[in-house]
Amino acid sequence: MFNNIFNQAKMLNLQNLLIEKNQTITCAESCTGGLVASYITQNSGSSSIFKGSIVTYCNEIKEQELDVKKETMIEYGVVSCEVVEQMCIGALKKFNANYSIAISGVAGPSGGTKNKPVGTVVIGIMGTDNSKDIKIYNFNGNRNEIQIQAAKTALNTIFKILSKNS
Repeated sequence: MFNNIFNQAKMLNLQNLLIEKNQTITCAESCTGGLVASYITQNSGSSSIFKGSIVTYCNEIKEQELDVKKETMIEYGVVSCEVVEQMCIGALKKFNANYSIAISGVAGPSGGTKNKPVGTVVIGIMGTDNSKDIKIYNFNGNRNEIQIQAAKTALNTIFKILSKNS
């Protein structure tokens, strides 16, 4: 599903790029519930490029485990570029990786608002090389489809970043 966004062949290419560069990735996921980590670990050899992952589904855990500031969540909302940036930074520190992927969003079917309807997802990629890509996406579909699109978009984004830096 949504293989036009990211597929198994691209995952192998991403893994090979990271191996060639001797670099690692990590994830901090909220609305995708570990789906990005699951996609990464489907390939043999992923342990050489994947440091680990954390699912910070509730705000308290975002604070405790990733040092996301409560004030940031209150001021901007949990589904915001500011929170996702702090999630990226926290994951980089926690796992001592070269790149982090962070995701926060509204997968639905409930939880949407006028300003952040169901399907609103913020995806962030950050690297210790000062690379940073944090964007707001609006996906369509049911909960599962939104989660898959978000996870595959995140992986495709980091693949593009690493391909450019090759």
